[in-house]
Amino acid sequence: MSDARMLDVEIAEDRHEDTIALNMGPQHPSTHGVLRLILELDGEEVCKCEPIIGYLHRGKEKVGEHHTLHQNIPYTDRMDYLAPLANNVAYAIACEKLVGIEAPPRAQAIRVICAELGRISSHLLGLGAYAMDLGAMTVFLWTFREREAIYSMMERISGARFTTSYTRIGGCARDFPEDLFPKLEKFVREFPHRVDEYEGLLTRNKIWVKRTQGVGVITVEQALQYGLTGPNLRACGVEYDLRKLHPYSGYDLYDFEVPVGTTGDCYDRYMVRVEEMRQSTRIIEQVLDSMPSGPYLNRAGDDELKSVQPEKKKVLTNMESLIHQFMVFTDSVDLPHGEVYFGHENPKGELGFFLRSEGGSKAQRMRIRGPSFASLQVLQEVVPGHMISDIMAILGSIDFVMGECDR
Repeated sequence: MSDARMLDVEIAEDRHEDTIALNMGPQHPSTHGVLRLILELDGEEVCKCEPIIGYLHRGKEKVGEHHTLHQNIPYTDRMDYLAPLANNVAYAIACEKLVGIEAPPRAQAIRVICAELGRISSHLLGLGAYAMDLGAMTVFLWTFREREAIYSMMERISGARFTTSYTRIGGCARDFPEDLFPKLEKFVREFPHRVDEYEGLLTRNKIWVKRTQGVGVITVEQALQYGLTGPNLRACGVEYDLRKLHPYSGYDLYDFEVPVGTTGDCYDRYMVRVEEMRQSTRIIEQVLDSMPSGPYLNRAGDDELKSVQPEKKKVLTNMESLIHQFMVFTDSVDLPHGEVYFGHENPKGELGFFLRSEGGSKAQRMRIRGPSFASLQVLQEVVPGHMISDIMAILGSIDFVMGECDR
């Protein structure tokens, strides 16, 4: 008997005689992917909720152990595929800690812009889908208007709209094109007014307030017990943001606030993400005002930095650089022994990469801490006691993505 079937039998045996068992997902649109919730219902009230994951079978960690560090960069795009640029940055910094190099200041500034654009894009989709789950269709259409502008800029940056693979170990694949800066400046100038429009539709909307305030309350104790991070933890009142506590990529150079909630309900999680979009815009604006010059990839001493790709122009004109590139992207680089962990403040929380090397060109062990995986565990505590219709509000407010959960 399959594990899923055995679980169905166990729940059927455990439930009371006057309750029923109901599957929600893994095909239900409000589960935002292949999430399955096994519910025990007393009428329309949920008595028990069991989240079931693992339908994607992606094996990202084992894939990472069978590819070189550079070869694994495109696979990070496909985890939280709503913020691929941020995933790239998190993985690249972990690799840099392992090999002992650092990206130059310009590359770090570019990474900050990419990560904050990814945060805005991810929150826009999360907000639009969340609102649509509760019946507010207009919000979804408006948020995708801004996401389209971000996708156009991502395409100009990396050549791809969705799976970007832009970050490199030691910096970035290429510099920002000059014609991108006016577009970025226009975006950060206009975007706060767009956020005002979203709030005009939702923040004081009576239906929205009734559907979200006091619903899906996560206490501080529950959030810490289940390892929640990101907006879901900050909505509970915990000011935990890796960009402030453990600054990286020059985040300590920029002035921004960490929004926190008070009650940890669906409404607070909504408000935290709305304010985070404003703060991300504020960060991008500061980066543009202080963008450093210089290289976008750490090539100081190419002979020593065998973990960094050579300049493309040299690859096409110089035999040593061609050999160097071949070594970087195949199995010829010998990594130093050791183990590292790096946690990145991704849109959905802390995305962590653990790498252990025993020499050779590949990580001997790779482990990934996905924030969506931790967030979904709390459903079994939060959902019971609510009505079926409240589940859509709770799921939308948690804002998870299954590609990262089933990694």
